[in-house]
Amino acid sequence: MSAIRKPSGLPKDHRPVAAAGLVAGEEIRLPDLTDLLSRLHFSTADGRIWFDDQRMLLIHARSLGLMRRELIETLGIDVARGLLTRMGYQAGVGDARLARRVRSQTNLRDMFVAGPQMHCLEGIGLSELVRLDFDVERGTHYGEFFWTSPVEDEEHVRHFALGSEPACWMQIGYASGFSTKFMGRPVLYREVECQSMGHRVCRIVGKPVEDWGPEAARDLSFVMPDRAAPPEAATGGETVVGPSEQAQPPSWPVGLSPRFHSAMHMVRRVAPTRATVLILGESGVGKEVFARALHRMSTRAEKPFVALNCAAMPEHLVESELFGTERGAYTGALQTRQGRFERADGGTLFLDEIGTLTAGAQGKLLRALQEGEIERLGDSQTRRVDVRVVAATNVDLRDEVRAGRFREDLFFRLNVFPVVIAPLRERHEDIPLLMSHFLAKFNDMHGRRVSGFTRRAVDAMLTYDWPGNVRELENVVERGVILTSEDAPIDTPHLFTGGERIGERTFAVDGGGRLVPSDPAARLGDPARAGGDGPVGRVTEQIRSLFEAEGEIDPISLDDVETLLLKRAHQRAGGNLAAAARLLGITRPQMVYRLKARGLLAEGK
Repeated sequence: MSAIRKPSGLPKDHRPVAAAGLVAGEEIRLPDLTDLLSRLHFSTADGRIWFDDQRMLLIHARSLGLMRRELIETLGIDVARGLLTRMGYQAGVGDARLARRVRSQTNLRDMFVAGPQMHCLEGIGLSELVRLDFDVERGTHYGEFFWTSPVEDEEHVRHFALGSEPACWMQIGYASGFSTKFMGRPVLYREVECQSMGHRVCRIVGKPVEDWGPEAARDLSFVMPDRAAPPEAATGGETVVGPSEQAQPPSWPVGLSPRFHSAMHMVRRVAPTRATVLILGESGVGKEVFARALHRMSTRAEKPFVALNCAAMPEHLVESELFGTERGAYTGALQTRQGRFERADGGTLFLDEIGTLTAGAQGKLLRALQEGEIERLGDSQTRRVDVRVVAATNVDLRDEVRAGRFREDLFFRLNVFPVVIAPLRERHEDIPLLMSHFLAKFNDMHGRRVSGFTRRAVDAMLTYDWPGNVRELENVVERGVILTSEDAPIDTPHLFTGGERIGERTFAVDGGGRLVPSDPAARLGDPARAGGDGPVGRVTEQIRSLFEAEGEIDPISLDDVETLLLKRAHQRAGGNLAAAARLLGITRPQMVYRLKARGLLAEGK
């Protein structure tokens, strides 16, 4: 057990009032580190180090210091700080997932303090608790820690003199990433005292982003650069997707994952140019949001952003919407009307679902892109337009070209600068930020006072695959805001009420508030109807039979299934670890690690 001393200066009358709280004192003790140490494995057979299922790396502290110095001298201190802060953030997110898994049966306090304990085990430094109060359901968080022996400060002062700003960049990123993932909402830690500034120890304080106010804008810019300082909204006119002319407020991409930053990097690089951009991604990932961000970062930001969803327009109206119509051009054309190209003159034209354009519209679009000229329907006059085209699609245009449904020359004209937006299932780190963003949006829109999310709601949101991507998450949060009582947190039953699907399986909420297959045939406990003779049914039947043989019929977790497979493979191989590993398609060191982690293999074997 790790004892915590009471640091000097802590108010004597402080009492924690949140759902989980700690104030440092003589009698307070942290959980034993055994559960974490058991997850650490050094594999000399293949040169890998594992912390549970995360591959780790031992590096020389002085090498880290030299890298920091080179980053600072080459890129500048702000760029270097941002890179290392976000590197630490991703490490914190990974450790938060591990903490929830390792201490899933403990209280929230012990689960959270696994973060500082893992920070210590990973050699970053020692964390000493000053104060910790948080309530996941109400979204409140206050954390205060002292850091001693911080590796970043030691290496920073080796190469640079004492300064006026803190230097524990990776550690601050780690604390912010861990807390954000744990709370299910953006939490920012700031270093208010630092040894690199001449203080005796480093002291950090963490609160939800919105609780900091403007004083944390600079710190936030290193953790969440795109969220902290989006450009000002364009003052030119905007046209919403489809035939409606009702204005809609500008939005800005929200995220912090590596895939998100990769997409935003591409957007920032191409924004100041005149290049045509093709945005690729599944339905619901927010392609128009990225297109609007591109427009607002471009030199055309003061001009109109005009959008058209090509799939939402009737086939016979697409050309008139794009290029305009002269009076009498066709039956019902009672007046001359500008098309989207003319209305976007000087600005940006966003064409969503570009793959649905008709062959005729494709040809005219190609000419407009090549020549910068358009002709209205029913008119012989050519009009020059200065329009930057940003197209988007959720289909593979190369496949469409091969199938003869899309012009090859138009594809190459559009594919000047492709930007790929990853699906939400590949950037789960963005989910807490999106949850917080949409909660605030719909509280304001519907005049509600929903406080946050319960722990099990956060778990469900973080483990669901989101086949509908950001659009589905937005809809689910809005549903939760509507169903939840005032001043109460959103719980799982408020979210997954619409038969959400993952692949071919449908999920709903059971009486205990857990996310479970809503189709009884998909549940492991009902094998007789589980997919018939198909692969799902056969696998379900096999798993059920295995657990019945072990005398277990309770609901089965993924960890239970893995444990049983390890045991059976070990038995079937007669105790031969290499043979058992081959049966499961893993390496022998991985087999040994997993068996030891579950207490199925004695140490020393």
